[in-house]
Amino acid sequence: MTTTTKIFLTGVTGYIGGTFLSQLLLHPSVKTFGITVLVRSAEKAQLLKALNVIPVIGSVSDTKLLTEQVAEADVVFNFVNCDDLDAARAILDGMKMYYQRTGVPASLIHTSGTGTLSEYAKGMHGSEEVYSDLDIPHIESLPPTAPHRHVDLAIVDADKQGYAKTYIVIPCTVYGEPAGVLVDNGIQNVYSVQVPSLIKASIARKQAGVVGLGKNVWNNVHVQDLAILYVVLLDHVLGLASHNEFQHGRSGYYFAENGEHELLDVSKGLGVVLNDLGIGSAEPQTFTPEEATHPLFGSRDYNLEILGTNTRCRADRSKAIGWKPSRGTDALLASVRREVQALLPA
Repeated sequence: MTTTTKIFLTGVTGYIGGTFLSQLLLHPSVKTFGITVLVRSAEKAQLLKALNVIPVIGSVSDTKLLTEQVAEADVVFNFVNCDDLDAARAILDGMKMYYQRTGVPASLIHTSGTGTLSEYAKGMHGSEEVYSDLDIPHIESLPPTAPHRHVDLAIVDADKQGYAKTYIVIPCTVYGEPAGVLVDNGIQNVYSVQVPSLIKASIARKQAGVVGLGKNVWNNVHVQDLAILYVVLLDHVLGLASHNEFQHGRSGYYFAENGEHELLDVSKGLGVVLNDLGIGSAEPQTFTPEEATHPLFGSRDYNLEILGTNTRCRADRSKAIGWKPSRGTDALLASVRREVQALLPA
């Protein structure tokens, strides 16, 4: 008799979570999975149900519901706001209930971000500091006040207590066009944050912009390559793959990157595309301090000053366990034209 692995996901209508769910539905073992997702929209719940996914209508702010759903899952994927400590605690409470019932720790694969590594540079300089996901003492040197770190530390502590096995995926600049059944059915968001924010701000001011001199450095990863990293981790969790660098808890950090770029390179590419469309000159111009912090040019709690930070890392552990991203910085720069065409006002 085949055992069903119960998998619970948050954030599946989002850019990263939706792309991963499309990959999960193609998994060779998908018939042995019972997939439950948390979704706010009743309309999207029906669309997901048609994909043989069990939708639960609600949001992560409903912590009681979130805890109850997690308590039934063998594997949990969290794709929501990586600064939401209340949601993280609700997830961990559910995992504690699962452990108390079964005596076995469930697995949590949580999405953080390389903003946790950020050095405030205002685009004026690069950095020689590069973090490896194999160098745990270096990661642990990050202050608890670093972005996302308070949630990451709570998750690692749950693993230390023994009631959960935790894995933290840390993507950088995520870009590219997602693909899959959730895109085809209009279920998920198809845009990232960083590059679209730069494009929207530049269109609004009618001139390609850059933060400071654009000399700061970020890594990048294509969203479809990123989705495969979650599949690789799941395969290891389920025992379908193995490697001695597959670790959880204190050592369970997995950077997601496949190249790096200076912000200026993206801004220059954007300048050429906009100039071809009759918008501004090809050479990017520095955002004023007012523009860089103006809500019009950001999204939610995000502003363009973040684009001027340095965050450099190497996905050594992720690649050691079998993740093989295929798209690099050239693909990021090539994606700018498509993003502009998609974001231009009708």
